[in-house]
Amino acid sequence: MAWFRVRLSEEEQRIVGDERREHPHAPTRRKMETLWLLHHGLTREMVAEIVGVSLATVKRYVKAYRDGGLDGLRRWGKKGRTGSLEAHRELLAESFRERPVCSVAEAADRIEQLTRIRRGPTQTRLFLKKLGLRWQRMGAIPVPPKKVSRTMWRSSSSFSLRS
Repeated sequence: MAWFRVRLSEEEQRIVGDERREHPHAPTRRKMETLWLLHHGLTREMVAEIVGVSLATVKRYVKAYRDGGLDGLRRWGKKGRTGSLEAHRELLAESFRERPVCSVAEAADRIEQLTRIRRGPTQTRLFLKKLGLRWQRMGAIPVPPKKVSRTMWRSSSSFSLRS
């Protein structure tokens, strides 16, 4: 099979230029950036390194563009099942924003209370990440040491002998 060279029309250049910066879906932005760089003459290896994907992924993007144009490149083609928590996504997001949790275990308990679905710590952590919530480590507030008066220290540690 002959090597497919990416050449964008004026209209496609405008669309790709806009979508590589402003598309709401990050993988689509990455695909458009890949297409943009290939259009400007970079090799597939260089594009893979710049964009941060493998060479096979760049080739897959080019094949999707060759077979379906920009619409073929935009298709996500996500495989797999949808999680059972997705139906309760808005309810849970609202609950966590109103009352943040302190631990993953607490989040799992709240999810179980609201949805009757029990998830382990790993799935709970992934779900919270998908909601856009982040773990924030809280440090202790430093407190200056207590001042001990010198006279009090001396009187408590000194002994006197009576004759």
